[in-house]
Amino acid sequence: NTYLMRVSHAMADTLITPINDSFVDFDVLAHVDANTFEIVETSHYADLVGEARRQRMLVDERTTDWVVVRNRLAPLGTRNRRQIETCLKQLAPRIGFRVATGIAERVVFRELFPRGLTALDELNQRLLGGEPTLSHLAARDEIRSLVDGLRLPAPKPAASEDRAEDAAAAAGARSAAEARAQLRRAG
Repeated sequence: NTYLMRVSHAMADTLITPINDSFVDFDVLAHVDANTFEIVETSHYADLVGEARRQRMLVDERTTDWVVVRNRLAPLGTRNRRQIETCLKQLAPRIGFRVATGIAERVVFRELFPRGLTALDELNQRLLGGEPTLSHLAARDEIRSLVDGLRLPAPKPAASEDRAEDAAAAAGARSAAEARAQLRRAG
């Protein structure tokens, strides 16, 4: 819990918190009763995020979209997985996050990492030493689904595009391209 960490959390438009289906990971969000699995209280990290979101609201009246991503999911449903799911559903509205399904535990991710590759890279025989498999394709689909599920905000226009739009409006230009040309000529 450092100053830089608190500032970066307060400035984030989207905050992504990955957790495995484990109460060890869940413990950074909340403590649960060992017998009933009821949420007892929020934890240090959830409190830090809550305060950062309050600070953000005071500064610019915007809130951070907090997404808890369930990561390295086992393919089989287990009691532990169901308990984590239930706890996340109870906790989400209480402290203000939404849950996104992350990626499954796949060997393919560990195979790609040492080569500096991701599931979204163009995978071919030269890069892999063999043809891509169905596991490669499934991993790519999972990553795309995760990115879609994050619902990230659209990128903001670069400062030069903002200036071009402003110049277009001020100068009566018909397009941003014409405004950029006017800006280049002016200076």
